[in-house]
Amino acid sequence: MINDIIRKLNSYLSFWIRDNKPVNRSKDKLIKKYIQKNISLNKIIKKNLKETHNIFNEKLYLLLQKKDITNFLRESFIQKMFFLHNRFFVYAELRELQKNKRWSLYKKLINEDIVGNPIRYFLYPDSSGNRINHVYHLNVLSRELNINLTDIKKVFEFGGGYGCMARIFSKLNKKIKYTCFDTHNVNLLQFYYLKHNNLDVGFSKKNDFFLNSNLKKVNKTYETKLKSLFIANWSLSETPKKFRKNFISIIKKNEFILICFQEKFEDIDNLKYFNNLRSKLSNKFEIKILKNKFYTGNMINKHNHYFFVGKKL
Repeated sequence: MINDIIRKLNSYLSFWIRDNKPVNRSKDKLIKKYIQKNISLNKIIKKNLKETHNIFNEKLYLLLQKKDITNFLRESFIQKMFFLHNRFFVYAELRELQKNKRWSLYKKLINEDIVGNPIRYFLYPDSSGNRINHVYHLNVLSRELNINLTDIKKVFEFGGGYGCMARIFSKLNKKIKYTCFDTHNVNLLQFYYLKHNNLDVGFSKKNDFFLNSNLKKVNKTYETKLKSLFIANWSLSETPKKFRKNFISIIKKNEFILICFQEKFEDIDNLKYFNNLRSKLSNKFEIKILKNKFYTGNMINKHNHYFFVGKKL
């Protein structure tokens, strides 16, 4: 409750910034019609989720049933799970991006879209706190593994939020092949966001942006001979440990790894888990676990957060 109030108050820091333009109404109507036909609470396997995400998916189900979801990024429960806005630590991340020799690229990547009506970052109105935060994570990956982000040709993202990282990669590489694995209803939210951004998104592996919630389908269809990246930012670390085992084989198929995680989530010691995972993958990957120097949680729930970055040997 207190965090919700703080989040709401922080949003008022952007009061002086002009509102986002509305999305195309006719296109919006067609996308929503598709979503209405495909909403299903029954497709969510609750045992694969922790309590936090079961509650979230029930709320998302109710949101998707509404006729108007154009302002979904203004919903408090969406912001809590998917969207950072006016957090002060984001400015430190922005400054690091601005000092980087790749700033001309990063400047293009952090340019925010209008879909979902995102709150613009009060210290840099061309972007949002969330978009800056995502690009900063990619900067850490590039710096620590000494790789060129534009060389990445394929991405598997576990828990893709509303599609922000997928959208960023569409700007990095127009020929990117991208898989978002998530619950079915989150996939529908990603469909809404990415379709409005004119991307080839859908529920077939033939789509450039492939949305999938079927675990068996993933293990059978995901193969790569391209420079590929596995991403799981505050997602794999928020699932039951038994469920995580299903994705070790997927991780091994990729050349690069980027995982962000909190020290503890509900009853799980994530730092211990990811140190063990590093040991298990050490014969195939060079892996670093780095403390996030800017993000330490919120005012009520402070704890350490980490980057897990790896490169195939």
